Amino acid sequence: MDLFGSFVIACSMYSRIPMPQVDWTENRMKYAMCFFPLIGVVIGVLLQGLGILCTWLSFGDTMRGASFVLLPVLVTGGIHMDGFLDTTDALSSWQPREKKLEILKDSNAGAFAVIVACCYFLACFGFWTELSGLQVLVLSGGYVLSRSMSGLSVASFPCARKTGTVAAFSDAVQERTVMTCLYILLFLSAGFMCLLDAKLGTAAVVGAWCTFFWYYCMSMKQFGGITGDLAGCFVQTCELVMAICVWSAGKF
Repeated sequence: MDLFGSFVIACSMYSRIPMPQVDWTENRMKYAMCFFPLIGVVIGVLLQGLGILCTWLSFGDTMRGASFVLLPVLVTGGIHMDGFLDTTDALSSWQPREKKLEILKDSNAGAFAVIVACCYFLACFGFWTELSGLQVLVLSGGYVLSRSMSGLSVASFPCARKTGTVAAFSDAVQERTVMTCLYILLFLSAGFMCLLDAKLGTAAVVGAWCTFFWYYCMSMKQFGGITGDLAGCFVQTCELVMAICVWSAGKF
């Protein structure tokens, strides 16, 4: 078991964190999903550091909110946003399932992807500028929660295609070990959020599970299973939904 190699593969695939080069062997890929949520830990820690920096530099709500929205994109290199936009193009095409799967593989962004990207970032910016320090701290755990759920989907949901990144990880994954690890990280992140504030944390967790249920139903109905793009779409959607839920819970 080469856990360090698995860790490097996860970070290399899902972030822009500098990593040494390793061979993507089947043995290393078996456990790579265990380390996927740790990228969320990095984002959460950096988010808190960025909040301190914004306070030190006397940034207003506008600059603070924009910084918070851009940080995850910079850390991940936009890999999940790419999946979100490809999924938007596929769903907006109203084509048969096979055609939608072809659209997911197309590297070109369509008009719907551009429109939805603008709407997504505006929505994120709007909500993040409204959040208090405690709400931001609660949501820092959400980056681990969303990735734990996304990893669980790779380990347990049917794949829409027999080839591709998700299919490769799904085939190689050591299911029982990976799912146990992901469930532990999921409950730890959810517990962290709820311990910080029961109302805010519960709102975020409920929003995440509702998004996870939508993700499964949408993937099965529209595509016959999941792909890497759909998993990325879930991460982006889940994080926006959690921000909305935490903001809403703070109003009542």
